[in-house]
Amino acid sequence: MKVQLTSIMVNDQDRAERFYTEKLGFQVKHNIPIGDARWLTVVSPDEPDGVEILLEPAGYEFARTYQAELYAKNMPLTMLFSEDIRKEYAQLVEAGVQFRGEPAETMGGISAIFDDTCGNYLMLMQVTQPG
Repeated sequence: MKVQLTSIMVNDQDRAERFYTEKLGFQVKHNIPIGDARWLTVVSPDEPDGVEILLEPAGYEFARTYQAELYAKNMPLTMLFSEDIRKEYAQLVEAGVQFRGEPAETMGGISAIFDDTCGNYLMLMQVTQPG
């Protein structure tokens, strides 16, 4: 068993597509119209056949409530990983990504939290200690 797809709820798929591709550097893998939304997935250019992230519309009220509560409490929805967080952080800041602070030591690594402009905080993490 393995993970091949995971979802990130977004409040605007068009904005999410721009942010995740133009700012974070992901590539669109699938972009299939489905009613008023799209099956829109992105992948890391380093692993084009790796895990896909579905930029999923927060279409249900309970999903929007959950997303809003996490955001209001400054809690990241999920983590993305980097081999060199300080380099990645500098590149993302240069691209206009808004972080809540600089990378800092945390349990097991170094992390920094940023706003994806689509209703979520995400954590960027570099593991520095074996699991």
